[in-house]
Amino acid sequence: MGPGRYGDRRRLRIGLLGGSFNPAHEGHRHVAEMARRSLGLHEVWLMVSPGNPLKPRAGMAPFRERLASAAAIAEGDHHLVATDIEQRLALRYTADTLARLKVLFPRARFVWIIGADNLWQISRWRRWRELVKGTAMAVLPRPGWTRKALAGPAAQRLRPHRRRAPALLAGAVPDHAPWCLIPAPEHAASASAIRAGQGGAQGAGKGGWQGFRRG
Repeated sequence: MGPGRYGDRRRLRIGLLGGSFNPAHEGHRHVAEMARRSLGLHEVWLMVSPGNPLKPRAGMAPFRERLASAAAIAEGDHHLVATDIEQRLALRYTADTLARLKVLFPRARFVWIIGADNLWQISRWRRWRELVKGTAMAVLPRPGWTRKALAGPAAQRLRPHRRRAPALLAGAVPDHAPWCLIPAPEHAASASAIRAGQGGAQGAGKGGWQGFRRG
């Protein structure tokens, strides 16, 4: 069941995997499944961004095409939901999205899913301290970025709040949200390579990380 514009009161654990999905590919599906299994999530939402404030518009496919590619990745998996909720709510920034979702879905526990490359540059995101304080965060390994990100300033600042993945949502909601690194295999699929015609068997459609969540 996907997210309705006006929300609901389901008591679910929901992963939020946002991005451009330009296009969606098997790497996104891999990340969603690793997060769902590791954290015991009921659903993972593929939130297709209307526009990434940190990315150029050149080369960006129309929103409908990107949403369709995310829907193709989610097809056949009732735990995976492609959604245009940001477009319908006229939102672009993660901080605004999370604030609105918590109002619309007051009984849900949300987990914000990002790649290690985004952990490294998270300080560029709008109201990033508010984000990491208010919403649990799961970081997935990213080729060439994981060690760098874990040694970076954001990870060091958040070190007191780090947990093991199985314990991320355990217990009462703390004053400062926890975060974890999910020890999942890296996936080599890349939306930029797919756009360049190099996606091969790791390409878009059912069966990288470019397009992962922004500020």
